[in-house]
Amino acid sequence: MEEFRKKAFEPQLPAHLSRQIETLIHAQHEWFICSAPHARNDPSQTFSLKQDFWAKYSDVTVPLELTTNHKDGAIFKQMQAPLGVLLSWMEQATGESSQRLYLAQCQLTDLPQSLRDHVPTPEIVQKAGKGDVYDANLWMGLAPTYTPLHRDPNPNLFLQLAGRKVVRLFPPDVGATIFAGVQEKLGQNASSTFRGEEMMQGPEKDLLEREVWEHKGNGLDGHEAVLDHGEALFIPLGWWHSIKGVGKGVTASVNWWFR
Repeated sequence: MEEFRKKAFEPQLPAHLSRQIETLIHAQHEWFICSAPHARNDPSQTFSLKQDFWAKYSDVTVPLELTTNHKDGAIFKQMQAPLGVLLSWMEQATGESSQRLYLAQCQLTDLPQSLRDHVPTPEIVQKAGKGDVYDANLWMGLAPTYTPLHRDPNPNLFLQLAGRKVVRLFPPDVGATIFAGVQEKLGQNASSTFRGEEMMQGPEKDLLEREVWEHKGNGLDGHEAVLDHGEALFIPLGWWHSIKGVGKGVTASVNWWFR
């Protein structure tokens, strides 16, 4: 705890925590089936849902994102729907599916207590700072998944439950430069609102993704973290980041915004 506080939390620097947090044990074992449970850092490892477990929660209303890919681009829509809609899609979807569903920023407080009990708040979140948890969320879908470049209003502990995600990180001034450059190219001056529809479809999405993932900030100071299941990333206040779920199978994460 003291090492994390001194090296990451207080100086507000990112930290990759490699399987040092035990809070994931229940969720990992109760929620998912792993193709190679004893392997570590194996890119071929895949996860699937324990359907019997999740079937009990099919009627729970959750926030879903639907992306429909067309030859002329993607159409993005946010909705509230029963969790069973996502579960059915994840069971039947193939890699060639033109439609993608993603459970995004689902507040843990909106989920049944029996699910919340499987992802208790980590000690780092409770004790590194004031112990003030601003929000906690679940993210789940089939790889590939995508979260555009943005910044959070509070420090963020991001834990990977299943599958693998890659995170590109930029310091506050660097991320602001990248975002402003994209806005200038588009001839607009939008805010960096998290996961707005304009960031998930159309020219803004394409330009942001290209700058972050292809050009890697054009040589500007940035970092990359690869998170396998059981690993966590501390994202400091104001640090810009974009996240991709990679590989195959289920990818799931939980995060806490805290102070």
